[in-house]
Amino acid sequence: MKRILFLTAVVAGMLFVPRISSAQTNFYEGKTIRIIVGFSPGGGYDALARMLSRHMPKYIPGHPTIIVENMTGAASLVAANHVYKVAKPDGLTFGHFSGGFAYSQATGQPGIEFDMQKFVFVGAVARDESAIALTKASGITSMEKWFAAKTPVKLGTTGPGAFGTDNVVKVVKAALNLPAQIISGYKGTADMRLAAESGEIDGTSWGWDSMRGTWQKAIESGTVVVVLQTVPKAFPDLPRVPLAIDLAKTAEAKQLIEYGIHFPSKITKTLALPPGTPGDRAQILQRALQETVKDAEFIAEADKAKIGLAPVTADDMRKTFEGIFKLDPGLLGKLKTILY
Repeated sequence: MKRILFLTAVVAGMLFVPRISSAQTNFYEGKTIRIIVGFSPGGGYDALARMLSRHMPKYIPGHPTIIVENMTGAASLVAANHVYKVAKPDGLTFGHFSGGFAYSQATGQPGIEFDMQKFVFVGAVARDESAIALTKASGITSMEKWFAAKTPVKLGTTGPGAFGTDNVVKVVKAALNLPAQIISGYKGTADMRLAAESGEIDGTSWGWDSMRGTWQKAIESGTVVVVLQTVPKAFPDLPRVPLAIDLAKTAEAKQLIEYGIHFPSKITKTLALPPGTPGDRAQILQRALQETVKDAEFIAEADKAKIGLAPVTADDMRKTFEGIFKLDPGLLGKLKTILY
């Protein structure tokens, strides 16, 4: 009798599994998924999203089409608000925006219309481990020259809450007491590159893994010079460029760099679905993302574009966001003063 019951259960299980797989396949078959990028075309976020659009469909049952839409404004805050409040939670729309808005929310920045912890995270393809680059025309080609500058160095950023540009620059300026003037409002890193090359600004900051690809010619020619890294350990291809944490002279300065820059780097290039997205569809996209970053063709394209990959799982991303909201209130207060 027990053997009969066991065989019945096995057969039932075998029949049940294909029905789930078929339902998942049928949902995405013939559908179009939108990735809403909060920055302008030609930048790092946009490049990663378009790479995903070409390779990720093969790992989603039903092989849907993926398209990229750019929704610029307020350093991707417009896109984040849209995904949270407007986009349907049906598994067909997810956003690619700055995870630095967790600090914005934790410190009470105006304009935040979401609870970062309620997004359904897909993960990340890369981490925003940044470097600061200045043009040769600015006359500032080393940290020694920057510290000695008699006029503020003009640095472009996309706007408050944008981790790799605005947050990094503001924390570094405060922690190292650098002469710097922040000019914000650019729609993306492509716009800041053009502004730097035209002399409108002296330089800017964003993820090195993206910068070295999208600003490659200027860096290789020497018209743009990387002067500072804002990571805990030097990038292999920037062995002689100083680390911000090593230039910090006080314990407080080191703490600001550690928790204001190092800690949140893994959640900066957030990929997230609206709250309420069905769990099974979210899991499909989460798995598909992690399979995509292991795909040989995807890796080859990233290598050719000199875009570094440092994947983050949805679970790891969620835990990092939770950690931000548990930071010491005193430290958050200092960061609020610096960032906003």
